[in-house]
Order: sequence, then C-alpha cells, then structure tokens
Amino acid sequence: MSQDFLLLTGDDATAVDFLIAGGHGGISVTANIVPKELQKVYLSAIAGNIELAKNLNSKLESFHKNLFLEANPIPVKWALHKMGKCEKGIRFLYWSLSNEFKSIIENDLKEINLL
Repeated sequence: MSQDFLLLTGDDATAVDFLIAGGHGGISVTANIVPKELQKVYLSAIAGNIELAKNLNSKLESFHKNLFLEANPIPVKWALHKMGKCEKGIRFLYWSLSNEFKSIIENDLKEINLL
C-alpha cells in the first residue's frame, strides 16, 4: 500500500480492532470528550500493545455507544455543555438531547470522573 494513503475509521466502537488490524487512525466523536484518553488507546493499538489498548478502551465503551443515542452531534454537545466546555444549545437543525438519554450520558461522565 502506498505510504500516502491512510486507512481511517469513523466508528468509535470498532476502532481498536480496526487499528490492531493495521488501520492508521480515526475520526472520533468520543475524542471530543476524552481526547487524551482516546489518544492513549489509539497509540497503544497502533504500537501493537493490544492488551493495554483494549483495557483502556473498555473504560470508554459506554461512551462509544451512548454518544449515538441520538443524531450526532446532539449527545456530544450536551455532554460538553454538562462538563462546562461549551454553551448550551445546538445550531438550528439539531435539537437538545432528549431527557430520557441525559442521565445515561451523565452517568458515563461520572464513571470516568469528568463530573
């Protein structure tokens, strides 16, 4: 494969396996919440430290799933607002995160000590 052609994933839930199989990186929603932690996961997987990558990633699996409870970017913007990283609300065309999902994502934030 050409060195100027990179294989990237856009699926947080399967990114570790993709990287272990030879992928080069990814475009991540979860990285908006925990960029340093996800960088450690990616670098570990790319370096072939499979056990460490999977262990680190296991702490983020709930986010990988729950940040897609509604259309992107509604859950991630709500989580960032909850963390005090951005103002409440989303541009027109997007709505606020549904009340039924707020506690799920809030629990994820608490689980990894972000709230």
